[in-house]
Amino acid sequence: MGTPTGSFLLRPPGVYAPQQDTDLLTRALRREDIGPETEVLDLGTGSGALAVQAARLGARVTAVDIARSAVLATRLNALRYGRRVTVRRGDLLSAVPGRSYDLVVSNPPYVPSPGERLPSRGAARAWEAGPDGRVFVDRICDAAPGALRPGGVLLIVHSALCGVRPTLARLEAAGLEPVVADRASIPFGPVLRARRPWLRRRGLLTDENREELVVIRAERP
Repeated sequence: MGTPTGSFLLRPPGVYAPQQDTDLLTRALRREDIGPETEVLDLGTGSGALAVQAARLGARVTAVDIARSAVLATRLNALRYGRRVTVRRGDLLSAVPGRSYDLVVSNPPYVPSPGERLPSRGAARAWEAGPDGRVFVDRICDAAPGALRPGGVLLIVHSALCGVRPTLARLEAAGLEPVVADRASIPFGPVLRARRPWLRRRGLLTDENREELVVIRAERP
């Protein structure tokens, strides 16, 4: 089979369906210098779309997700596409303690949510990220230096609704060199449309109908 896309990936109920954010991050991934010696970590792998793509480019790939259904989906999709991917179940980097990588990619939950309590199951677990949308983004920014080898790169995608400057500042404070590598403007999906009044009250809206996605590339010197 060719390049995996959302329509060709096996996806059990509750596993995040690859969308525009996955496509944007995949394009950034393809620009990296990836070969047989490259070790890649996919944090929050979901269906395994990014992990399978990295393996297709020749990398040695480890994929992590906290959801059992996502772990199963990634294993099945790697098998379906004939790619070798090591899949671990766990909470972000706790699943691979003491390991470091040449490239870390992540499409974490990043949607601002009214509730303080995050879901522990179901489809919403893949996007709910607390009132500012930064619960997982901040954790990844803080942990990235320890997961990257010298010269290693973090690629992370999220919505501008949860703040681009805070991500850049946090990565800089962690000792990395971050830049915005890609941007895309997309229409609101059903979740954001339903939250439009709440987002407006929070002062998070710059456009009533569209959101900006960004891929941030941060390199460890």
